[in-house]
Amino acid sequence: MMRAHLPGLTALALAFTSLVWPAAAPGPAPAGGLWVDRAILQQLPVEGAAWQNVRSQATAPCGQPNLSDQNSLANTCVMAKALVAARTDDRGLRREVAGALDRIASGGEYIGRALALGRELAAYVIAADLIELQRYDEPLDRRFRAKISALLVAPTQQGPRSLIDCHERRPNNWGTHCGASRAAVAAYLGDRIALERTAAVFKGYLGDRGAYAGFSYGDLDWQCDPARPVGINPKGCARYGRPLGGVLPDDQRRGGPFSWPPPHENYVYEGLQGALAQAVILHRAGFDSFEWGDRALLRAFEWLHQHAAFPAAGDDQWQPHVINHFYGTVFPAPAGVRPGKNVGWTDWTHAR
Repeated sequence: MMRAHLPGLTALALAFTSLVWPAAAPGPAPAGGLWVDRAILQQLPVEGAAWQNVRSQATAPCGQPNLSDQNSLANTCVMAKALVAARTDDRGLRREVAGALDRIASGGEYIGRALALGRELAAYVIAADLIELQRYDEPLDRRFRAKISALLVAPTQQGPRSLIDCHERRPNNWGTHCGASRAAVAAYLGDRIALERTAAVFKGYLGDRGAYAGFSYGDLDWQCDPARPVGINPKGCARYGRPLGGVLPDDQRRGGPFSWPPPHENYVYEGLQGALAQAVILHRAGFDSFEWGDRALLRAFEWLHQHAAFPAAGDDQWQPHVINHFYGTVFPAPAGVRPGKNVGWTDWTHAR
């Protein structure tokens, strides 16, 4: 994933070093809806740049769903159709979403990497929830549920053995994407035991080694405490005389050994794509995920802005909307932005 240099955004990011913003505690998740509260969804505006953005995608062809293609955009396109269908009660869009979900349910044996499955699956599960597939087409919903349940443990290639194995072994973008899809499936199935396990692994990733510490780490140069590695470094820690609290060490290492100023490593935002999707889904399921690890997700953004001068760009610009929504912050978050590789449209669903 390549990121163009954006001087204006970088300058804006640097200005944040002198700002103090509010960071209110996230409240309890309201009932109804895996990704966004159904009642709130019905109140979202049907005008403006963010709405035009999601509506434009919703009325465009998505192509065939392909869970094995980690770069397929069909998943977030189907999610857009489901969002607009849910907001406007568009029956044609609902049929299109159901058609895509039918292709997922009817798909044969999964052949591909865990990363691809992790990136692609969550949006389809969210789409099924948005159109209330169980009410719309109960036989299809039964087949869809059976399929996504099987995909959790389907053998995967070139790395982790399955989606679950990926989540529990990889403390980086692989694991966070797999965790987001795992959380989506567990929430859709109403499987509380699976949700509790997913939450424990995610809590461990965010720094609570007492909750889970079974990850396999790469080079430890960006870890604050190499003897106790974590997915996001703890609050206030430093190494080599530099602040590293909030760093995602197992993704930041892809930019090379420790150096300062920190390299702008794209994999960090890739890891946050999965982490934020996972946090939203778990929060909707009643977990206090945005508070875990001393607000690890907020601290990750603070470090990227204040120390790395590296704001979100491209298909990562949906992320600041989530951070601002849950923490009351004011990170740059433009409307009309591209979706990510796993989810998107938060400039409409989670705008402040």
